[in-house]
Amino acid sequence: MSAHDAHYAGALVDGARILALFGDLATELLIRLDGDEGLFRAYETVEFLAPVFAGDFIEVSAELTAIGASSRKMRFEARKVISGVRSRWSADALATAGLSPSAADLLPEPILVARAVGTCVVPRELQRKPRELYLPGLPAGPAPASSAIVTPPEPGSGPGPLILTAAIVGGELTRAQTPYVPFTPAEVADQAARCREAGAAVVHLHVRTDDGKSTQAAGRFAEVIEAIQAKCDCIIQTSTGGEVGMSMEERAGPLACRPEMATLNCGSINFGDEVFVNPRPEIRKLAERIRLAGAVAELECYEVGHVEEALSLLSEGAVSAPLHLQFVLGVKGAIGARDEALHWMRSLVPPEATWGVAAIGRGQQPMTELAMRLGGHARVGLEDNIYLSRGLLAEGSAPLVARAAAYGRSVGREPVDPATARRMLGIAPR
Repeated sequence: MSAHDAHYAGALVDGARILALFGDLATELLIRLDGDEGLFRAYETVEFLAPVFAGDFIEVSAELTAIGASSRKMRFEARKVISGVRSRWSADALATAGLSPSAADLLPEPILVARAVGTCVVPRELQRKPRELYLPGLPAGPAPASSAIVTPPEPGSGPGPLILTAAIVGGELTRAQTPYVPFTPAEVADQAARCREAGAAVVHLHVRTDDGKSTQAAGRFAEVIEAIQAKCDCIIQTSTGGEVGMSMEERAGPLACRPEMATLNCGSINFGDEVFVNPRPEIRKLAERIRLAGAVAELECYEVGHVEEALSLLSEGAVSAPLHLQFVLGVKGAIGARDEALHWMRSLVPPEATWGVAAIGRGQQPMTELAMRLGGHARVGLEDNIYLSRGLLAEGSAPLVARAAAYGRSVGREPVDPATARRMLGIAPR
């Protein structure tokens, strides 16, 4: 960014400069795809997340996420990779430190400064390249050499209905970390209803005592479930993970409430500095208790080997088809929140199964958005991530659900209501 790009005091760059870069990449994508510059119709979302100053170096990327008859949806991101020292130091400070005004630092990790979703249009009569190059199941051709990337939909993963799950409480989150975590039945029910309105079909449920202590007591689950059902029609998925250190018997407490869904953890892992213990014989006993409770199991997979274990449970008859797997990415001590990890875990999923992604902390948004593009489902909420953007706490789980729903729609994945989700997950009416 040059001095010419600065528009405000302190050499702050106008956000319109970043949007102009997005527009340039959109034009390149349209030329690569259609042989025509096309027109930028509208932005659906634009977010400026960090300041940019004269002297900063910015990398901008664009990804084609959906192709219509004439419309092309795109996702844009801008990251700061080099920061000019002059933007952070006064002239006197530079002189004192013996630095020139042109001094700059390579950032150890790029900073996301802006992102957007927008739609461009190329009328059919102006499209000069065969679109079949970019349609599912047909060759996509060599990847472009620039940072503008055409990403064709993967075979079998085109637009389809999307199940969003809201994890609104968690087992270990405290109010010292965020004041928005709900504890009482009324607070949990209110957040569940807000998440339902934002697009969630499923509520993944832990419960707390009124003072915030994690509990798996059936009585407390019954209170919270009743409060949720009085306010919305979401599928309630009870956790049998509870809190690290609880016994299997304690963790199974919510099954006395005969929930529609319940989680089944498919293996032991290091969980931060602790160990989340799930011995194979105990997994099978818990699977049987879930079956007897009339609940559909969601198989929680924190490692690639857990997916293999889920398939073993199916082959043994311990769980029934269709499987629903949840890939939990980014727990310290387990598999990381990385694209290649998700691609590999997804490659093991049988065609008739459904799968989704939950990811921890800053991995939540990119991993759930990748899952949506690959045909999977997504879990978001305070249990996994308390921030809407860097340093900005989400005021409950509903804003995180709303953002995921908006992204799903931008790539052709309409969030479904609970009734549709029940049919997709094989939940029998009661």
